[in-house]
Amino acid sequence: MGHSPSSLSKSGTSSSPPRRSRSLSHMAPPPPPPQQQQLLRLTAPMQVAAAGDSSSSFAPPARDYTQDLPDEILAFVFASLSPTDRNACSLACSRWMEVDATTRHRLSLDARAALGNAAPALFARFTAVTKLALRCARGSGADSLSDYGAAAVADALPSERLSRLKLRGLRQLSDAGLASLAAAAPAIRKLSVASCTFGPKAFVAVLQSCPLLEDLSVKRLRGLPDTAGATNSIAEDIKFPPALSLRSVCLKDLYSALCFVPLVASSPNLRSLKILRCSGAWDLPLEVITARAPGLVELHLEKLQVGDRGLAALSACPNLEVLFLVKTPECTDSGIISVAEKCHKLRKLHVDGWRTNRIGDFGLMAVARGCPDLQELVLIGVNPTVLSLRMFGEHCRSLERLALCGCETVGDAEIICLAERWAALKKLCIKGCPVSDRGMVALNGGCPSLVKVKLKRCRGVSYECIENLKVTRGESFSISLDIVLEHEAGSASENGVQENGQAQVAELTDQMAGMDLPANAAGAQSSTHTINRMRSVMSAIRRRFGNPPPP
Repeated sequence: MGHSPSSLSKSGTSSSPPRRSRSLSHMAPPPPPPQQQQLLRLTAPMQVAAAGDSSSSFAPPARDYTQDLPDEILAFVFASLSPTDRNACSLACSRWMEVDATTRHRLSLDARAALGNAAPALFARFTAVTKLALRCARGSGADSLSDYGAAAVADALPSERLSRLKLRGLRQLSDAGLASLAAAAPAIRKLSVASCTFGPKAFVAVLQSCPLLEDLSVKRLRGLPDTAGATNSIAEDIKFPPALSLRSVCLKDLYSALCFVPLVASSPNLRSLKILRCSGAWDLPLEVITARAPGLVELHLEKLQVGDRGLAALSACPNLEVLFLVKTPECTDSGIISVAEKCHKLRKLHVDGWRTNRIGDFGLMAVARGCPDLQELVLIGVNPTVLSLRMFGEHCRSLERLALCGCETVGDAEIICLAERWAALKKLCIKGCPVSDRGMVALNGGCPSLVKVKLKRCRGVSYECIENLKVTRGESFSISLDIVLEHEAGSASENGVQENGQAQVAELTDQMAGMDLPANAAGAQSSTHTINRMRSVMSAIRRRFGNPPPP
């Protein structure tokens, strides 16, 4: 008592035990990530002991060994780091920051309104950026980059280098803002926009300012007009310049995607077109597009109002190699036959029939006859039989990948046909089909090129059969079986219960709807019997249908 802090610090000859903090100094820090260990070894400080003192301290290294590394080697190390580790390393010293800034090609920025003020300093530091992403998180759209901020970003962009631009969630950006960004980056080859509010007129400026644009992706735009399918009037109102360099277009989740039909039709060298979950009737637009872009090689149509007339328009594309038809219920065998008769170079065909049973053996047999180069076939909700599968084995000698999902007609006879006829098959996926051990055993001696099989929700196949196949075909053969779990089986049985017991469910619902619930606190005091009735109803529901499966 009565000693000052300075006198306590000088009492080095005291016989009291050392403080606990002194023993903690020997503890090593947690190991750094493996990708940073090379750099950290070169700059790790040396641990030395002071003379006359048993405690150890950290002293600066004698020299920075990373100075011996050329900038090119240091940049190569930075390129192998994750974005988080690279950001951390760039703050180690001024040289590392400079090397990182001059060699960073990909940059993703939070596109808030304040980005316009920070843009000059950012792009003065990162001068080698070729891929730029401007993102605004959900819920922050009101504070996103505006036209004024976009103009400031455009003035600071490395216009000669930037080749890819991605815009996400910029709700305050209009047609003028996108036009200013496009004008500042004439070397852009890939443009992707999603969840923004500008309309189709903005892309007129994009095509005019970016003559090298090759890939365009447009998703969930909110500034599109309600065209109600009036394609001709849109074509008259908006004049898109020829997009001679455009090779790929993706339109997704657009309620008025038909206003982009003139843009797609102005791309004579188009190779890939994806129209996914867009409203409107697409038979006539596909006729217009294929007539002006006959060089299409890849086409994806998903959840569209398109029928056999639209598929017949694909006959103008003799070089078509990849065709995806996903949940297009108006397409039938007639449309598939018209494609098979003209598109003889088809290599990949994916058909999700949505269990409408409008595409079957007739269309598939036409594909087998007309597309001998077919290599991949995926059938979902389509019901092929031995007739079409045998023809595929006879005519498509390069067919290597097959997926059958939810095909009610694919049983043991069809699997035996595959084993006997499909000599080139390498990968097979069967999901939700009524196959059993009898059909799978045929794979022991068939399909000599088969290396991978995946089975899911095939209740007739046992694990013993799978193990026998593994032993028979050797170590190079891979097969997996995913049997329905108990909670999945329970959910499937619930569907049957709901169909067979609708009267009981309706009765329980009526009981709940007929309860007189209190409207205020006074009424709640006299509603004990109502609460008890509700609990009894909920208990009855749980007993009847069980608790929901865990997530």
